[in-house]
Amino acid sequence: MQTYDVIIIGAGHNGLVCAAYLLKAGYRVLLLEQRSVPGGAATTEEALPEEAPGFKFNLCAIDHEFIHLGPVVEELELTRYGLEYLFCDPVVFCPHPDGKYFLGHRSLTQTCAEIERYSPRDAQKYAEFTDYWLRVIRAMSPMFNAPPRSLLDIAGNFDLGKLRDLVSVVGSTNKALDFVRTMLTSAEDLLNEWFDSEFLKAPLARLSAEMGVPPSQKNQGIGTIMMALRHDPGMARPRGGTGALTQALVKLIKTLGGEILTDQCVKQVLIDDGRAVGVRVANGSEYRATKGVISNIDAQRLFLHLLDAADVNAADPELRDRLERRIINNNETILKIDLAMSEPLRFDRYNHRDEYLIGSVLIADSVRHVEIAHADPALGRIPDADPSLYVVQPTMLDPSMAPDGMHTLWIEFFAPYQIAGLEGTGDNGTGWTDELKHKVADRVIDKLAEYAPNVKTATIARRVESPAELGARLASIKGNYYHIDMTLEQMVFLRPLPEIANYKTPIDGLFLTGAGTHPGGSISGMPGRNCARAFLHSQQPIAQTLRDARDSFKSATKSILRPESKSTRIDSREQN
Repeated sequence: MQTYDVIIIGAGHNGLVCAAYLLKAGYRVLLLEQRSVPGGAATTEEALPEEAPGFKFNLCAIDHEFIHLGPVVEELELTRYGLEYLFCDPVVFCPHPDGKYFLGHRSLTQTCAEIERYSPRDAQKYAEFTDYWLRVIRAMSPMFNAPPRSLLDIAGNFDLGKLRDLVSVVGSTNKALDFVRTMLTSAEDLLNEWFDSEFLKAPLARLSAEMGVPPSQKNQGIGTIMMALRHDPGMARPRGGTGALTQALVKLIKTLGGEILTDQCVKQVLIDDGRAVGVRVANGSEYRATKGVISNIDAQRLFLHLLDAADVNAADPELRDRLERRIINNNETILKIDLAMSEPLRFDRYNHRDEYLIGSVLIADSVRHVEIAHADPALGRIPDADPSLYVVQPTMLDPSMAPDGMHTLWIEFFAPYQIAGLEGTGDNGTGWTDELKHKVADRVIDKLAEYAPNVKTATIARRVESPAELGARLASIKGNYYHIDMTLEQMVFLRPLPEIANYKTPIDGLFLTGAGTHPGGSISGMPGRNCARAFLHSQQPIAQTLRDARDSFKSATKSILRPESKSTRIDSREQN
């Protein structure tokens, strides 16, 4: 029986980040991954080795914004291990049925100039709208990069610039109330309040729906922040694909002496006298942990499937019931399509330029079009009569992901995990079959061909993954790659539940990280870093508190001596 200080269940990117910080702190760490490759949703793979050899596909995550709001890349020095980020510009292209199109650049000024061609008023309002959200982002980022109940940690992340942004957003009674109203309203209502033009509102609605809910859902006004993130800090992709982030983390972990074992499906967390002491995997092997076990899988799977009910009930008799009944997953996930292509998409009706394909291509004809795309899956319906799509041609920014002159295409289509009326049939009883997934994929390609007809003639090979298959590959409940929905009542100190929101659980030595913990899904590494800090605090509470206080003092002193760096303001960056 092998023994380590810490065992981490799941080698997704947050588990890898958490392991790296613990290894740097001197702990012996083992990660156990059920797949044959680490990375979870952050992998790049040759998924069509026979039909399209040499084509590399991002099988889930692709566009990275949130990781640039935190210090993970810099603190772990991941560039030393091969990580190189390529920033997109333009960041969004969205053709509209009437011949207009939205072209969003990283530069706010350039984006406003594009909008002004059709609507001077909307261009002015877009600048104001984006400025507001950029101030919100800077004011909130210190809270993203700390355990939600660690006031010292949060305080240490503020500088004078971020404090000014915080005051500008909530610094008076009226501003604070207006911010609360913004959080409680819907993305659709906010967009209608600010803008007139459908060609602008539709792509902003489509990006807001990346939170996993339709634009009309109340309490999700925060979704309209998504385009602002593409201005600052910007949207980037690792050279070589999302998996290059995973590869850099794996190299770092191995350099630090950590171990990663793949094809190891954890079946049980071992509890001894109320404390997590190790795990048992599918082949019966056991691994022991002297300091703790950290789960990079969601709380429901951990507590309802990997722990004896008696052990959970002994720690908190209400926890299992609350996890079963209070965690919300609205049945929406994605049907994923990957294409190997002989040439890139062409949008000839829209004065095509290859730069359109550098960022994300959105097929969002109207806010209503987006609404149907996200409302139907919650009801178990497949919204494929007129599909709305999120499309990326990664090889326009990074040609290394395909053979010379060739291209890959990444298509995300929102679909239900459980199809209404087909319960108990198909894969895992979801209703999805190979025949159905390809029929839906055909309709998706037909829709894209309305804008870029050459998608059909240029396709060499195709891979389609149904929601049921995605859920099985990621081992996620209902195929939810966010672990649980990113809705207001399940965020910050409520994620996934108040009693387990600070990464520590009622079972001594058992911790949570991953997308189902604060600050949520997407590629950020923040849950992994924050969990590592919570773990270190549990091991040396007094010493860690003193370190936090020291860091807070240093941050405040540095902020006073150097009030604002040029990188904190998007206008400064555009001038340089």
